Amino acid sequence: MSIVVKNISKTFGIQKALSDISFELKKGEIVGFLGPNGAGKSTMMKILTTYHQADEGKALVNSFDVSTQKKEVQKSIGYLPEHNPLYLEMYVKEYLAFNADVYHTDKKRIEEVIEKTGLSPEAHKKIGQLSKGYRQRVGLAAAILHDPDVLILDEPTTGLDPNQLVEIRRLIKEIGKEKTILLSTHIMKEVEAVCDRVLIINQGVLVADKRMDDLREEDEQIIEVEFDYRVEEAFLQGLPHVKHVKNSGGFVYEITFGTSTDMRPSVFDFAHDNNLKTLQLSRKNKNLESLFSELTSKASQAQ
Repeated sequence: MSIVVKNISKTFGIQKALSDISFELKKGEIVGFLGPNGAGKSTMMKILTTYHQADEGKALVNSFDVSTQKKEVQKSIGYLPEHNPLYLEMYVKEYLAFNADVYHTDKKRIEEVIEKTGLSPEAHKKIGQLSKGYRQRVGLAAAILHDPDVLILDEPTTGLDPNQLVEIRRLIKEIGKEKTILLSTHIMKEVEAVCDRVLIINQGVLVADKRMDDLREEDEQIIEVEFDYRVEEAFLQGLPHVKHVKNSGGFVYEITFGTSTDMRPSVFDFAHDNNLKTLQLSRKNKNLESLFSELTSKASQAQ
């Protein structure tokens, strides 16, 4: 396994940032790491990159212990933090040469990563002259320059326009064919487009570990229905196969059913039998966004 995390916990003062987190990532996987703000994602990534020390548990990167073999871990990881720390007065090639010296990497790699990350048209410029998208490419180029087996990317597409998003996602998928990538983001569609698997963390606790293929094939559906007045959510629990009912605003409800059978006729008949007027009725398959909302809201309510 490229990354092994066993029972990791971390506390800052009285705040429990991580609580007994465990997971494993193998080579060739692109894994989305999701959670609300303050869930503990950045803390976990900083432990894996040796910036923070865990209070309890153990983490290995390429079989190196993050607590006792920090130099070996740092050589094995390429890290792109959320706020990409670039030297804006440096030229692109100059900056990459500086990073090559830090990692004692052959400078022949500079041209390779420039081409791989699509930086060639801008490689002659100062970093401060580049667009946000090209600056992210410089950060990725620096992260893969020493050819690490593991990449940890924290919000790599923040602030990019739609065209830049597509390009960076394509690049991440291409790199992920030969490396392990842990990708933190708030953009669900990004995970659905790029990742093989998703980890969801909330309030320091790992609440889901699912393969994207399994999520797509789950026998669940969501029926969105709008009535002409407010209905008690408990009342809608009377429908068959109901797993979860949520008022999503006004008189609109999202009803999650644990079956692949189309439940729209049942909802319509239920409304008719109970003198409810349906203003709109639609079905959508269970997706990552609905899973994220369900798990993180449940965990929050349980506190």
